[in-house]
Amino acid sequence: MALGDSFTEGVGDPDPARANGLRGWADLVAGELARHSESFAYANLAIRGRLLRPIIDEQLETAVAMRPDLVTIYAGGNDLMRPKLDLDALAAEYDEAIGKLAATGARILMWTAYDGGWAPVFGMLRGRWAVYNELVRAIADRHGATIVDFWRFDEYRDLRMWDFDRLHMSAAGHHNMAIRVLDLLGVAHGLGPVEFDEAPVLTRAQERAADRAWMREFLVPWVGRRLRGVSSGDGITPKYPDLGPVRF
Repeated sequence: MALGDSFTEGVGDPDPARANGLRGWADLVAGELARHSESFAYANLAIRGRLLRPIIDEQLETAVAMRPDLVTIYAGGNDLMRPKLDLDALAAEYDEAIGKLAATGARILMWTAYDGGWAPVFGMLRGRWAVYNELVRAIADRHGATIVDFWRFDEYRDLRMWDFDRLHMSAAGHHNMAIRVLDLLGVAHGLGPVEFDEAPVLTRAQERAADRAWMREFLVPWVGRRLRGVSSGDGITPKYPDLGPVRF
């Protein structure tokens, strides 16, 4: 059972043959887990753009009712991008939600936020992300959840792990995350490591040009959507709303 936002829906890893046109790390993990059990069932309720509160309101009770054995949840990432945020209030809501999931007896996987402090623009949010991570660790400790420590995954400093928007993982990033999750679960799998050719060395002028293109094609439209109250997830439905066999 996968809950959350674009991270878990699979944004950045397009696949026209799949629901919502996306694959993503959760689908990859489900495919590998299904190889170990004929009775394995998978649901993915994650929807891009969702804040923590809508994730709780739209996904939590459905997940609890399905009584899954394993639940993955990464929530709060979109909240962290907002100008104003009460981190303690956010953590209290998250804590209550994880408590309800834990009460089902399911194993729960939670994520820390990635340390993107090295990246342009996102560096100013590093302190907020670090505090969020400590709150998430405390929640996990209270409820016996397992942490996927994205903050410490240094391989994501390679920009090829990220989509053009620099916010969502690329296909390679999703593949690597699936490996990280399966290894953490102790599940044997057939996913090979992500391997890149040597990264091209950009001149400072090329880096500035890439930054300008990113701001023009992603950052400005993103800010515009925030100002208009529009979400990338408007009109989107869950990829796999019911527990069922893996058919991809």
